[in-house]
Amino acid sequence: MLIKIPAKLTENDVTPKELFEAKGKIISASRRGFLARGSAALLAAGITPNILWAGEKIANVKKSKYSTTAKLTPYEDVTTYNNFYEFGLSKSAPAIQAKNFKTKPWTVTIDGEVNNGGEFLLEDLLKKQTLEERIYRFRCVEAWSMVIPWVGFSLADLLKQVQPTSKAKYVSFTTLYDPEQMPGQTSRTLQWPYTEGLTLAEAMNPLTFMATGLYGEELPNQNGAPLRLVVPWKYGFKSIKSIVKISLTEQMPKTSWNESAKHEYGFFANVNPNVSHPRWSQRRERVIGAPLFTAKRPTEMFNGYEEQVAHLYKGYDLSVYF
Repeated sequence: MLIKIPAKLTENDVTPKELFEAKGKIISASRRGFLARGSAALLAAGITPNILWAGEKIANVKKSKYSTTAKLTPYEDVTTYNNFYEFGLSKSAPAIQAKNFKTKPWTVTIDGEVNNGGEFLLEDLLKKQTLEERIYRFRCVEAWSMVIPWVGFSLADLLKQVQPTSKAKYVSFTTLYDPEQMPGQTSRTLQWPYTEGLTLAEAMNPLTFMATGLYGEELPNQNGAPLRLVVPWKYGFKSIKSIVKISLTEQMPKTSWNESAKHEYGFFANVNPNVSHPRWSQRRERVIGAPLFTAKRPTEMFNGYEEQVAHLYKGYDLSVYF
């Protein structure tokens, strides 16, 4: 089945990816807006573009039928404009603070309502997965978006391999807790470790993705290395980073932002232009990397993936179950 490409994307919606063929070069600030989003802080911390582009290439990656054909957000924007509160609250902090984050070896525990759970080395899990490149629109709750070529595998394929029991209704995810490596975890911004969750039906949807890389390379630390969730029809905070535990449960799991501010962050967190955040509208979005004076584009229901996921919420009042 072919997945519908999100509608109404034009050439002006995202910035081209010329820098992908120009690794190690300094990119013009006027062309990319790089300095405007913290390059001075990055340079002060000794992080230059060639350091940010140090990931290893990922072999045997297949192109996916689930990708949009929209032009990509530049790599330097994807890797220097991030929400990853474990490494700091500003958008540029993760690229600075996560520089020496250790991601090898990495262990993932899969437990709860499964028949074949256990503790797995990530490299062993990857040997059993079909790696794909999927180009998804990625929408953040602060009304900005990107188009990112993720590399990874279907979450559904992984869950089928561990065999959920008949009691499994939800899937919860937990980020690594290591304040020595993740200085943001010493703050009181959230209760740590970070947790997120999906319904089992959402987790089994073919769009739901476990990312291990982007732009054909291993996932940079600041983008959630070595394993993160990507759910393209939901706001970005659902796409939990640096995952160490996946649990299948009968009851709806607690999630970090929902526990912190229930009136602002619902469990479902579906992109919905008709439901405003209490402090800002979600009707329009800014495409990161676009020229400074480019107008915002209208936000699409379910981030443009309505045809593929709307059936998951049949009977729900999405103004209540947001």
